[in-house]
Amino acid sequence: MLITITVADHFHLVMPGWSPVALWSVAVITGLLFFAALLAHELAHSVLAKARGLRVRAITLFALGGVSQIESEASDAKSEFWIAFVGPLTSLVIGVICLGIARLTGWAPGSEPYTPVPAVLLWLGYINIALAAFNMIPGYPLDGGRVLRAVTWWITGNADRSTRIAAQVGQLVALLFIISGLIQFFSGKGFGALWIAFIGWFLLDASRSSYIHVELMSGLRDRRVADIMERDCGTVESHLSLEDFVDEYMLRSGRRCFVVIQNNYLVGLITPHEVKQVPRDQWPQTSVQSVMRPLRDLKVVTPDTPAVQALELMTREDINQLPVVSHGHLEGVFSRGQVLRFLQTHSELHGH
Repeated sequence: MLITITVADHFHLVMPGWSPVALWSVAVITGLLFFAALLAHELAHSVLAKARGLRVRAITLFALGGVSQIESEASDAKSEFWIAFVGPLTSLVIGVICLGIARLTGWAPGSEPYTPVPAVLLWLGYINIALAAFNMIPGYPLDGGRVLRAVTWWITGNADRSTRIAAQVGQLVALLFIISGLIQFFSGKGFGALWIAFIGWFLLDASRSSYIHVELMSGLRDRRVADIMERDCGTVESHLSLEDFVDEYMLRSGRRCFVVIQNNYLVGLITPHEVKQVPRDQWPQTSVQSVMRPLRDLKVVTPDTPAVQALELMTREDINQLPVVSHGHLEGVFSRGQVLRFLQTHSELHGH
């Protein structure tokens, strides 16, 4: 709706003679084509990432662009460069093609088109070229920031250091956007200037998040699951009722994850998520075994699994804990909470 209203306002200014039906019809079509162009931009990232052996979980589109949720990092600087660069390149190609077709339909450079088709093509051409240029700003995690990271990575040979440099440059660029937007707004440039400040705030938040992410990953880089997992696991018998389980185990211990055992064998896992699926008045008649996640449905890791790989698995499967099993025996539980506690301790010791 925001994009459609913005486009309608633009066409109303440059084409005051258009009827309201024509104006809003063209605005809706242009808005849909704009998001199709955004999708093409993100698909370019995703297709090349998959071609390089990386998993792509999803693509999310929003008013300021889109994000390809690539689950793992590129293994080398060359892959990082091309995965980042192909998005702006795609937008640039789309923009040039749109302007070329507009030229063929009768639009002359330096003039405004008076019919819908060249008007739509002209707007799409300029906005896609602008999108390509904006994304090449060296503000991580914009595509330009990722290109900067790839080049720095190629020069230094250090992926973590290159990410820190790119994120710091990204924060500087974001602050310049915010300051510029605020100065323009208070100079009377209107609410359009606030968009620049808002984009800067968005970039600043994204750059900080990326910086924190690389610091967290560097703390886990050479760690195995066995270094972080909780060995003193909470266990519960499968025959116990949910009422007794909640009152005697979950509330008293404060734990959120319990391993379910039967005849001393691991048979499943139970967390508050499974408990909440059952109405409160049915807890006394419902056993832990009937609501637990059975072993066959669980993702498990071994003590020697790299911690980063286990964390990626939890992110991919949208789970908060993984049983750690070796030779059929439960060794511990690897959880997000345990990772955060480990990183907090690591950070405190590193600070000293």
